[in-house]
Amino acid sequence: MLLQYICFLNMPPMAVIVKFIDRLSDTLPPVLRNRIVFGFELLLFFVSVVTLAAIVVDYGFVLDDVERTAVADVYAVAWWVYFIMFIVRLVFYHRYIKGKTLLLTLFLGANMFLSALPKIFLLADAPRWMQLLWHFLDSKFYLIALLALFSVLEVSRGVVAFINKRTNPALLMAACFAVIIAMGTILLLVPRSTHEWIRLPVVDALFVATSAVCVTGLSSVDVAHTFSFEGLCVILLLMQIGGLGVMTITSFFALFFMGGAGFYNQFALRDMVGTDAMNSLISTLLYIMGFTFVIELIGALAIWLSVRGTLGMGLYQEMFFALFHSVSAFCNAGFSTLSGNLGNSLVVSGHNMFFIIISLQVVLGGIGFPILVNFKELLAYHLRRFYDAVFARGGMGHKMTHVANLNTKIVLAATALLLSVGTLFIAVAEWEAAFAGMTVADKVVQSLFNAVAPRTAGFNSVELTAFSLPVLLLYTLFMWIGGASQSTAGGIKVNTLAVAVANLLAVVKGRGVATLFRREISEGSVRRALAVVFGSVVVVFTSVLVLVMLEPRMSLKGLLFEAVSAYSTVGASLGVTSLLCAKSKIVVTLLMFIGRVGLITVLMGFVRRGGVARYRLPMDDVIIN
Repeated sequence: MLLQYICFLNMPPMAVIVKFIDRLSDTLPPVLRNRIVFGFELLLFFVSVVTLAAIVVDYGFVLDDVERTAVADVYAVAWWVYFIMFIVRLVFYHRYIKGKTLLLTLFLGANMFLSALPKIFLLADAPRWMQLLWHFLDSKFYLIALLALFSVLEVSRGVVAFINKRTNPALLMAACFAVIIAMGTILLLVPRSTHEWIRLPVVDALFVATSAVCVTGLSSVDVAHTFSFEGLCVILLLMQIGGLGVMTITSFFALFFMGGAGFYNQFALRDMVGTDAMNSLISTLLYIMGFTFVIELIGALAIWLSVRGTLGMGLYQEMFFALFHSVSAFCNAGFSTLSGNLGNSLVVSGHNMFFIIISLQVVLGGIGFPILVNFKELLAYHLRRFYDAVFARGGMGHKMTHVANLNTKIVLAATALLLSVGTLFIAVAEWEAAFAGMTVADKVVQSLFNAVAPRTAGFNSVELTAFSLPVLLLYTLFMWIGGASQSTAGGIKVNTLAVAVANLLAVVKGRGVATLFRREISEGSVRRALAVVFGSVVVVFTSVLVLVMLEPRMSLKGLLFEAVSAYSTVGASLGVTSLLCAKSKIVVTLLMFIGRVGLITVLMGFVRRGGVARYRLPMDDVIIN
């Protein structure tokens, strides 16, 4: 006892405080301690939401002096709340700060204390560089950036905590998309998001926000002539969120930056991001974020180099143009800052490298994040074998026979088949029709680009009404198929189509199970694939029926094309989007939402899941065909 007292006296002051608070917290009843923690977490979540709203109001509206003072007061209160709560968490939870959470804790702590320096120490006679540093730390830009970071982290923490309450993951995912769409609609409605002479109707703001979050590309207004730079930035952010997936982003922030999560949380997130193992959840999220940003940055640089000095833009305009189209391409969103999309006269001719880069970005985004992760594993495996063969004495080591998994083989084979067939078919059909007057190189590139675009990209370099009916039918089929599962693309997905075709061949050949690449397909995968195919047909047929009743004067071809494009989140149109009435726009908006979230996911969110039956019903045959 005496030895403990002597050690306690010899401890540094901060350590004494920490020890005292730890002892105090241990003496509190568990119920009271949990209530206190819940109250603090609820306060932080509320402050975070209010802070984000204040930032939107500050930058979205023209404020008078009273309103600017009120917003500044919100910033001040939020800073003090975050500062105090950071200190409290540092004292109470310092034992849990380790590993990956240590880096962010150090980063946040350093920035928080740096932002406090100008409030504590006033510099009168100091070197010039220190005055500049103090001015930056006390600037509104630095304050808002820090508050925005804290707000996003706290909101992410709240979302993941909500998942831990055993909320239906499917319903939660749909609700998150709906919330982001609502927030995007509000952001697009603020005055600074549009040009001064334009007042955007609510239904159009909802339509564009849904299209951006669902990475569709359909727009009921001319994006280039309607939205200002701030509005385009909002669309860019919505595309990025929609491409990555709302749950991927919030899970990344909450799990990587804030530590682990409950088992139910991890099971739900594992299903959403498509990883196989629980211990690879955080690494999979890291790979998704890393692949996305690296590919988009490389694509933006390549696009900028391909259009530099040819669009009549300044340097910063060219850089934003490159970044916007790189994100739009990788996320398969199909939005463009040019009037007329990529059919604009500024890029439609003489920019083949630009279209090739966009096509490559679309393909990379459409093959799916699990495939990109598998690419990384393939590359690491072959590099390791090469290193062992050159430098290791033991030879090339153990050889693995199945580094490329079944999904990778399906996606690559289906993508290569669809692109080659589509390019050849479009080139033959439109060589002297829609592509008349182009050079041979332009015709080849445009054939490839227009075979890639219907795979849910939504870009168009040629007016689609100029295509022949056979090409439009192929275009519609490609839109319906879409890209790969767990990707930024839409449609029923090539994985689904491959399983459905394999099941058809198994029935025709009299086999008991469906097989692909010498692997049996599980019964659950076959059932889900057939359900997705059937469900997509029902949804598209029903929506077309409703649109025909709402728009009796429009052609069936145009409405069918619009419905498939919206459900498959493609964004292609035969020129009917802007002509739709408000009710029809709502129908198309719902189609985009269902297509992005997934019909099965939406239905699972509202249908109670049954447990495992402890009995089997009598089996009987149904006459088929």
